[in-house]
Amino acid sequence: MMGVVPRAGVAQTVAAPAGAPPAYSPATLPGRGLAEHPFLYAGEWDYRKPEQTMFIVRDGKVQWTYAIPIRTADSTLQEWGDATLRSDGNIVFSRKTGAGIVSPDRRLLWSYDAPKGFEVHVAQPIGLDRVMIVQNGNPAKAMFFNVKTNTLEKEIRLPVGNPANSHGQFRAVRYTKAGTILAAHMDWNKVAEYDSTGKAIWEVAVLSPWTALRLPNGNTLVSSNNGFVKEFTPKGDVVWQYDKGDAAAAGIRLFNTQGIARLPNGNTILSSWMANGIKDPKEWPGAVQCIEVTPDKKIVWALRSWDEPANFGPATTIQLLDLPGVPENGDLIR
Repeated sequence: MMGVVPRAGVAQTVAAPAGAPPAYSPATLPGRGLAEHPFLYAGEWDYRKPEQTMFIVRDGKVQWTYAIPIRTADSTLQEWGDATLRSDGNIVFSRKTGAGIVSPDRRLLWSYDAPKGFEVHVAQPIGLDRVMIVQNGNPAKAMFFNVKTNTLEKEIRLPVGNPANSHGQFRAVRYTKAGTILAAHMDWNKVAEYDSTGKAIWEVAVLSPWTALRLPNGNTLVSSNNGFVKEFTPKGDVVWQYDKGDAAAAGIRLFNTQGIARLPNGNTILSSWMANGIKDPKEWPGAVQCIEVTPDKKIVWALRSWDEPANFGPATTIQLLDLPGVPENGDLIR
């Protein structure tokens, strides 16, 4: 099929699971499946299970997992959102009901619980001592914690399109190397950038944006709940995009594009969260969870893993672990 090309010297041997519905992706996928990259994987709303699990995969095998109950004691739904493996081996994560840092031996090193009625879907490490979370609600705000001393050092109120709907406000917000805040306003159909005082300094219209990333060339890469990724110049011009039509040319149905990343070689990683698009969870195994596409929109890797011990569930975020740079310094564009 057009749009699907194997990486040089790599056979396409990733077959669909037996009995899986064929409509959402081809039986054979490009790349080497779990062995293509080492990675950290987490996703939201796997309601087939009583726990939500994040995974680290190395050498094609699940090396490590960490799970939380899908519901708290008061029945509040929990969701993996952000997740970043730092250089010290600890993982910074959001869980909707708050945020935390977990060690390789699964000890919770730091934890924040959101007040009732508020949600946390953003948790970004800033060095090894600090974490920025974004707390959805009224008011919504970016909060900067010193996790060594467990103190709140700074908070910046963020405007929202719908103050009454905390769930629909933010999913991915990033503190940039320039010291600004780049926010995907899911409920406001735009991406906006704010300075250190909370003043808006740039924006671009995007339908239901999920993630916004500042690229080294000054452009901004944005994913959308509506199944596309676009790269905008500072003037707001679209210079690259990947959407459902591009994926369909490769026989793949693309759903909500949530977490994204731009790799040093120019390729783009995007997750395809399908839990709301495929109503019957028995059909989920027919869908891919993540794909890697080249600048000319060729798919070089598609991940589809729904069997134990790598039954990942729906995809929200993925961090490749074979890239140069220090994650907590913002060196990875994700």
